[in-house]
Amino acid sequence: MLKDKTVLVTGAAKGIGKAIAIAFAKEGCNIILNYRSTVSDKLVAEIKNYGVNCLTIQGDVSNFEKAKEIVEESIETFGYIDILVNNAGITKDGLFMRMSEQDFDAVLNTNLKGSFNITRHTINHMIKKRCGAIINISSIVGVMGNAGQANYAASKAGVIGMTKSVAREVASRGITCNAIAPGFIETDMTAVLKEDIVKQMIAQIPMKKLGQAEDVAETAVFLAKSKYITGQVIHVNGGMAMY
Repeated sequence: MLKDKTVLVTGAAKGIGKAIAIAFAKEGCNIILNYRSTVSDKLVAEIKNYGVNCLTIQGDVSNFEKAKEIVEESIETFGYIDILVNNAGITKDGLFMRMSEQDFDAVLNTNLKGSFNITRHTINHMIKKRCGAIINISSIVGVMGNAGQANYAASKAGVIGMTKSVAREVASRGITCNAIAPGFIETDMTAVLKEDIVKQMIAQIPMKKLGQAEDVAETAVFLAKSKYITGQVIHVNGGMAMY
């Protein structure tokens, strides 16, 4: 169903973004890897090994004009963007009473405004084609909240609200817009946590294990294939929170 479709993944250099890019490449999709600092030649080679094209574009999605350049280069190269995955995100954790304005703004600018920026520049092209899929990566923290992550929780809750609003606006044009809310996923972010913290996290999960980036990637592919699911938040959390 997805063969020869073009997929733009932001924050695709590692972790969940990388896994999503690979999953779509396996489906026969051409891949656009957006990254902020570096992306490995190994990842590009792995994607191309699936017989698809791969374009890498450096750029900070929190910058409105840079986001426009990312989208324009993608369309100039492939002619269209069929599937957009807004994955780029950062954390700057700290207790609310001590959180600086700079740390709050930085997280909101990348996680929420970055998703707005890329979607804003992509959506008109999808509307003209009267088809497309937008998949926003939120978080369980955006639903439940988490001590020390007020900025991150606010950004990811905002992503959910934006997802539902966009879904209502573009559904009649054949475009779906959904969010994925991962729970505790084994990535570079969790790799730096102390062992006792990880054990506490696992104790809260009925499945008694951390999720894998591939679990989120499989969900993204499922949503891209689904034509009658829109405005939804798909929770990938091992049962940690059930809605």
